[in-house]
Amino acid sequence: MNILHIDCSPRRDSHSRRLSAAIVEKLLEVAPATTISRRDLGADPLPHATADYANTLSSPATLAAPVEGSLVRAEALIAEVEAADVIVIGTPMHNLTVPSVLKAWIDQILRAGRTFRSTPAGKVGMLRDRPVFIGIASGGVFAGERANQPDFLTPYLSVVLGSAGLKTLQFVPVQATAFLVGDQAASARDKALAAIDLTVMATVPSPATVDGA
Repeated sequence: MNILHIDCSPRRDSHSRRLSAAIVEKLLEVAPATTISRRDLGADPLPHATADYANTLSSPATLAAPVEGSLVRAEALIAEVEAADVIVIGTPMHNLTVPSVLKAWIDQILRAGRTFRSTPAGKVGMLRDRPVFIGIASGGVFAGERANQPDFLTPYLSVVLGSAGLKTLQFVPVQATAFLVGDQAASARDKALAAIDLTVMATVPSPATVDGA
């Protein structure tokens, strides 16, 4: 089994990094022979869409004859997803939604005719579904009875990842990080991790399964 482990925080020692590492550690308890591929968007951000990339994606005609080299980076990122049996994403909530580095990644893995098909009923994912664990660190509270701010992160990721075929998502939030001190942070992580449902691992298709539809 292969885990694609993605971190998004620019901080080297952040709540979301610790959370995603703890999720990976928990997965390794279930499948110790797992290999891990890393994509650190916080330390090594992807460039935003270039003119060549945007021009290539601008119409079905330009997609059929892409600008030379315009899709190389996007293809490498998609290949990482295709090679993964499980994806773990650690991300902070920035201004109620995803950080820009995660948005840049999303913009390069979503492509008509490659990871989704456009139909009259909407987008249909072309990637094989696989478990995606998303560890979220939020300075405020966006879920539960004490929620005091909107959440544009979890519904957004559910829709965009689902449109590529990644529908088995588990959100693992640690909230109010701005007010956690000492052992409170570790306790909050442990509580979040306890809610993870690892039975989805049994649904992971064989690595030999061919992506696409």
